[in-house]
Amino acid sequence: MKTIGLIGGTGWASSAEYYRLINQKINKRLGGQEFAECILYSLNFGEFQRLKKEHGDNTALSYLSKIALNLTNSGADALALCANTIHRYAEKLKQQINVPLIHIGTATALEIKKQGLSKVGLLGTKITMESDFYKEKLKEHGITTLVPELQDRDYINSVIFEELFYLKLEQASRNRFLEIINKLKKNGAEGIILGCTEIPLLIKQEHTNIPLFDTLEIHCDAIVDFVLT
Repeated sequence: MKTIGLIGGTGWASSAEYYRLINQKINKRLGGQEFAECILYSLNFGEFQRLKKEHGDNTALSYLSKIALNLTNSGADALALCANTIHRYAEKLKQQINVPLIHIGTATALEIKKQGLSKVGLLGTKITMESDFYKEKLKEHGITTLVPELQDRDYINSVIFEELFYLKLEQASRNRFLEIINKLKKNGAEGIILGCTEIPLLIKQEHTNIPLFDTLEIHCDAIVDFVLT
């Protein structure tokens, strides 16, 4: 079994889900008392945000690079970033490490293609919804991306950082998210990417009949596939 290095803490609740799911999935495949060989580096998200705000993206990337180096020096055979938004640094980070980085966008695109869909809605932080780093990964696989209107993007972003980061799961927020999902469906979305690893804590497939792509679970499956091959 290969060792996976997890860069988490962005936020801690979904990082805990990564640890739980990876171990459960490996045990389901191997049985017995077999569990993951992994190293979790949980960064201080507040410090990361301060560095980015005060010194820019290059400093934030350097911060991640040091963590990645610590993990590879500790024996990690591959790395995974435990959040969608932080994948904005993934391509540059890949150039600075000598092990594979298992990309959440690539794993999600492959799952969407497997289900035969070509147009999906994307929910996530404002950075994820408004930047190209995620949409480009989907476009590489022939997938068109729809995002909510500005007011809805603002709302989603505020719920992620003010509620879900602290495991506050409010029914009113769930209802509004479902309204946004229905708007995207009316605009032609065949499925919805839950493109922030905290969103699946609030929105689950049982809440809607449109296919949902839980990026946390999809990413964990890709990680398990890698470490077991």
